[in-house]
Amino acid sequence: MSEKTYVEDIDRSMYDFRNEDKDAYRISAGLTADIVEQISNEKDDPEWMREFRLKSLEVYNRLQVPEWGPDISELNIDNIATYVTKKSGMKESWEDVPDEIKDTFDKLGIPQAERTSLAGVGAQYDSEMVYHNVQKEVEELGVVYTDIESALKGEYADMIKEHFMHLVPPTDHKFAALHGAVWSGGSFVYVPKGVKLEIPLQSYFRLNAAGAGQFEHTLIILEEDSYLHFIEGCSAPKYNVANLHAGCVELYVGKNAKLRYSTIENWSKNMYNLNTKRAIVEEGGTVEWVSGSFGSHVSYLYPMSILKGKGSKMEFTGVTFAGKGQNLDTGAKVVHAAPDTSSYINTKSISKSGGCSTFRSSVVINKNAKHSKASVSCESLMLDDISRSDTIPAMDIRTADADVGHEAKIGRISDDAVFYLMSRGISEENAKAMIVSGFADNVSKELPLEYAMEMNNLIKLEMSGSIG
Repeated sequence: MSEKTYVEDIDRSMYDFRNEDKDAYRISAGLTADIVEQISNEKDDPEWMREFRLKSLEVYNRLQVPEWGPDISELNIDNIATYVTKKSGMKESWEDVPDEIKDTFDKLGIPQAERTSLAGVGAQYDSEMVYHNVQKEVEELGVVYTDIESALKGEYADMIKEHFMHLVPPTDHKFAALHGAVWSGGSFVYVPKGVKLEIPLQSYFRLNAAGAGQFEHTLIILEEDSYLHFIEGCSAPKYNVANLHAGCVELYVGKNAKLRYSTIENWSKNMYNLNTKRAIVEEGGTVEWVSGSFGSHVSYLYPMSILKGKGSKMEFTGVTFAGKGQNLDTGAKVVHAAPDTSSYINTKSISKSGGCSTFRSSVVINKNAKHSKASVSCESLMLDDISRSDTIPAMDIRTADADVGHEAKIGRISDDAVFYLMSRGISEENAKAMIVSGFADNVSKELPLEYAMEMNNLIKLEMSGSIG
């Protein structure tokens, strides 16, 4: 399928609805003040949020599309529906979720994971959270895990107002402004001082409507000396028109707190994934990013960490797999804004069948961030001679009293390794999949077992060309 097929302008009434819920309520495609007002009314926003949305729209109309990443000029926001919902409301019991939504998530293993190893699960379908549940023991610890829209209008309203899009302001870039105008759904997590939640929380986002956008907002706040592992999963079916994901993640990590944020993305290959993620880390705190990117037609994804407090740390571990028709531009950013801070970025990228994988890193060490350390390692594996892999590092070091390193490697699968495995009775396809899975082991070993298995299965599907 050609790139143009993904994004062609067609009559909205001509959609193929075979895999889409015809009963879904959808606000008209496009982006105008009237549409933003309509979304705000649907959400019953407080007045400050309605004004925030309209100001974000003004910023969106002023800003230009970034010119330095993959070409997204054919993405036409006038063809994207910014709000789609079943109008079923959010449920606390899985049995109360509508059958057609429940069937979709059951196939994805949600909330099956909740019954095994999770402290709480949230599920979003198109523009709305449809399910949220937290184990009683977690609530008794004072941990709050709910949909952000309920928090916005409940007892945590002031906390939301204080933190919402302060780390990622609408002025940051055009798609942050778009998010500020039309955001819908997402999760809010608050972990009190001293609480260490050893069991992960999870949110899963499913964009099921053709020609729609998903704009969920995740806000996580960890107080001093707390711990959380948050897992995020994303998927969508394939349509013959463009879909858009422009979510936002804001992470606030308190003094001596530690947050691990894991993401497995399996968007379909008609998806424009223009997501923004950012963390700020106080003194002695740690943020760990674990990222697996396996889908989308085009991706712009660069989680950023601001090491604000003395001795704060960041680790980023990621793997990206770009196949036919994919241009995945991913990486990580870090700003060392205090002394004795440290960051470690370790990524693996795989490209096959003409896929393009670009890794970008940005390391900034401010002049007051003395005794800081930063290390960047990027390894790329190309599985044929028609694919492409690029590494684009940027380093801005403003003090001589810092330790900074960068390493990049590009290679191909060893014919000897494939031959050795085949001599042991393994097919060529499985042999190559095993080698690629081993190459990506740095990510899978950082995930809970069931998610590591999911990632390895995605690699096998990508290797076989089964993911569309």
